[in-house]
Amino acid sequence: MDLDACDAVVVVGATVLADSGRLAIVPAAARPPARLAFYLGRVGGREVAGIVPAGDLALVPPAAMVPLRGAFADLNDEAARADRELATAAVAMATWHERAAHCPLCGTATEPREGGWSRRCPADGVDHYPRTDPAVIVAITDADDRMLLAHVSYHSPLRYSHLAGYVEPGESLEQAARREVFEESGITLDEVEYAGSQPWPFPASIMIGYRARAASTDIAVDGLEVTDAAWLTRPELARLVAAGEMILAPPGSIARYLIHSWYGGTVPDADGVPSA
Repeated sequence: MDLDACDAVVVVGATVLADSGRLAIVPAAARPPARLAFYLGRVGGREVAGIVPAGDLALVPPAAMVPLRGAFADLNDEAARADRELATAAVAMATWHERAAHCPLCGTATEPREGGWSRRCPADGVDHYPRTDPAVIVAITDADDRMLLAHVSYHSPLRYSHLAGYVEPGESLEQAARREVFEESGITLDEVEYAGSQPWPFPASIMIGYRARAASTDIAVDGLEVTDAAWLTRPELARLVAAGEMILAPPGSIARYLIHSWYGGTVPDADGVPSA
């Protein structure tokens, strides 16, 4: 595959080039110089690569680099969903290349191969491939159908979401869900059922979503990773969000999907506009 002849999705960090609300696919002849390129596939009859520009990217409005978080968020719209899937793959691959530039065995600079889907160490001949780390996110309700939402210390002060965490070696996904919830909130779980999944390239994860019924309701946050948590009814959640006293997970995220599926529709944001 001649990557130089491919049209391109442009990636800078966790942002992608968009134009008028759609993911921009730049024709090969108009591509900026690239320091990294990798094949993404055939999209609408076009061969498409992801590229990381070699220098400053000159943009002509309305084109702009937009954060992948929250971008192309209307997952009920087929075009937006396709844009998000392609953008997610591009960001994930660009991030992996940045982190896999040297062999983890000997430190030698690695070289892209197979259209950018592997990197080889020229010193020991070992091929390295992109990795995906599983993480679980759990939408928890109690016997009164209240939902548990928590604030994580590294989020902005008003942002609340579900409890989540990485799967540890030797764990099943369900064991990880129970452990993370207990460690961060002191709550034990009864029923745990799969709810869906979402690629999450921040930096290289897949989020596996669960719905769970709490066996206990007394909250004891760890005070380190989780600083606050509360059981909320639907009217309480709507009031807090509408008043600007609580910010939910970004539109288009599995966390937001889990909230909306429990709520029974979209939760109006502080401006009163429902957000997908």
